[in-house]
Amino acid sequence: MRIAYTVMGYGRGHAMRSAAVLPALERQHTVRVFAGRDAHEMLRGAHDSVEIPVIGYQYGVNGRICARRTLWRNAPRVADLLAAGPRTRTVWQQMADFEPDLVISDSETYGHRFARHHGIPRIGFDHVGIMAYCHCDFAPGDAIAGRRDGLGYRAFMGDPDRVIVSSFYPAPPRRANVQVVGPILRAPVRTARPEAGDALVVYLNKGAHQYTAALDTALRACGEPVIVYGTAHRGRSANLHFKAPSQQGFIDDLAAARAVVSTAGNQLLSEAIHLGKPVLALPEDAVEQRLNARALVTMGVGESASLHRLPLNRLGGFLDNVPAYARATARHRSDGLAPAITALQRHIRELTAAPRPAPGPLARLTGAY
Repeated sequence: MRIAYTVMGYGRGHAMRSAAVLPALERQHTVRVFAGRDAHEMLRGAHDSVEIPVIGYQYGVNGRICARRTLWRNAPRVADLLAAGPRTRTVWQQMADFEPDLVISDSETYGHRFARHHGIPRIGFDHVGIMAYCHCDFAPGDAIAGRRDGLGYRAFMGDPDRVIVSSFYPAPPRRANVQVVGPILRAPVRTARPEAGDALVVYLNKGAHQYTAALDTALRACGEPVIVYGTAHRGRSANLHFKAPSQQGFIDDLAAARAVVSTAGNQLLSEAIHLGKPVLALPEDAVEQRLNARALVTMGVGESASLHRLPLNRLGGFLDNVPAYARATARHRSDGLAPAITALQRHIRELTAAPRPAPGPLARLTGAY
C-alpha cells in the first residue's frame, strides 16, 4: 500500500505526533511524507519527506496572533487552494507522482483536497479536529468561537472517510466514524525515566513572538534555574539557559524538570503530563489552545495564565502548587499510540476495500469533500 502522509507545518506538535506513528506504518506500507516548513525540518532526516507550503498564523508587532495580518498574508494561498490554482496543482502533482492509494492528513489541507480531487480515500488524524468532530468543554466565552473554528476546520479539511482525534483529555465524538484516542507519544518520551529535578523548562513554539519582556522578567525573578527552548537566544544569562532545538536534549530536560512553562499545544502538554510534570500553560490567542489549557486546569495538573500579561507573582504561585499538581498527573497519564496504530491499520484495510461514502453538505459547499 502506498500512503501519502501529509503534515501541517506550523510548529512542531504535528510532526511529533506523526513521528510516533510513521515507523509502524512504514514497516507495512510505502509511505511518503508531505510536510510544511517546521514539520519537514523535523521529519526529513528519518523519513521520505517532501516540503509543501504552509497556511499558518501571522503575528503583529505586539507578539500576538494578528487576524488581519493572517488573513492578508494567507489570502493568495487560500484563494489558490479554493480555486485549485497553480500553486495547489504543483503540490497535487508532487503527490500524484507518488501514486498514493490512500492519504492520511494531520491538519494539512492540501492532502485532504488532493484526495477529494483524485477520488482517493483519506483519514484525518490530528488533535485540532476535536473542535469539528467532538463535543468540547469550551469556556463560556469561547463556545461560539469554538463552533466557528470547528466549521472553519471542516471547510478546509472537509469530511474524511475516517477521523482519529488524539487528545490528553476526553471529548465524546459527534459521529460514528470518529474515534478519540489518548495522546500520541514519541518513542523517546515513552522510554524516558522521569526525575524530580530543580529546573523549570520553558518551551515556546514561536519564541520570536512569544518570548515577551514580561515573561523574561518573571523567569529571571523566580529564583529557579530555567531552561528555555524556542527562542533565538543561546547560552546563559543569570538563572536562564537558552538552548538550541534538540529533540533528545529537550526530552532529557523535560524528564528531569521540576515543572514546565509553555504555550498550550496538545502534544507538549501530553508529553509533560506523561512524564509527571506540572504545566503553567500560556495559550496563544487561539480557541484550541485555550481549550487545552482549560482541560489542564480541570484535571488539576497545572494552571493557565496570559502569555502577554504575566504578573511576577503568577509564576511563584504556580511553583508553590507544583507538588500537588505533580501528584495529580499520575491519574491522567495515558498513551494512545497503540490504539491509534490499530485504528489506522483497520481503516486502511476498510477504505481500500470499499467505496467511499457521499460527501456532506458543508464539504460540497466548500469543495473540500
